Amino acid sequence: MKKLVVVSAGLSVPSSTRLLADRLAAAVERRAPVSVRVVELRDLAVEIAHNFTNGFPGRALAAALEAVTEADGLIVVTPVFSASYSGLFKSFFDVVDKDALVGKPVLIAATGGSARHSLVLDHALRPLFSHLRAVVAPTGVYAASEDWGAEGLPERIERAAGELAGLMRAGSLREEPDRAVTVPAPSAPEPRGSLSEPAGSLTEPAGALREPAGAGSAAGAADGDGTSPGDGRGATVSHGFRVVPFEEQLAALRG
Repeated sequence: MKKLVVVSAGLSVPSSTRLLADRLAAAVERRAPVSVRVVELRDLAVEIAHNFTNGFPGRALAAALEAVTEADGLIVVTPVFSASYSGLFKSFFDVVDKDALVGKPVLIAATGGSARHSLVLDHALRPLFSHLRAVVAPTGVYAASEDWGAEGLPERIERAAGELAGLMRAGSLREEPDRAVTVPAPSAPEPRGSLSEPAGSLTEPAGALREPAGAGSAAGAADGDGTSPGDGRGATVSHGFRVVPFEEQLAALRG
């Protein structure tokens, strides 16, 4: 069964912040089998302050931090103070390990006295959990005083709960530990001329003149510079080609 942890930063009892947190948790429970644990930050305020000064969490705070770290999904709800999350809310996530929320699905929500503070979701909460590398559900829920009992809030709760349940079913996106990757050594370059042709062979260029028939034997008799004396009729053989004097060519034309 998936573990769902609800972090509520409400200060009063009863609290509209806790009420919104409970409704969101109930909506998720209707969509997925989860075990729900609620963390009330109001009860941890002193231990959070001591953790800042001495670097050691108290027993209750340590249990809350462990629950958040091991959770499969989080619902975080804060009241709006000075157009942002409360100091108690921020202080708690300041003492959470920096890698505890990596890849973890989170549903953000807030309560306030006026609808004018609804941008706290996108201007404060979403950047905070993006910095912590959590996976924030697309729909955040803000509840002003006039929203309770009015149309719209139940629909937003259901939509956000459905998104969180889907993310929890998909599982955490936490990266796996780095694994050693074996890179094959580059193969040695193949020697020139080794492709199906003898070493040192040259490909005949396009348009090259081929030797005429019989030129091979003439070339074989050539001198060291590739020129043979001739064939007895005034013609000479050079590099396998028979060179006919102009007079002999003119006589052949007249005949």
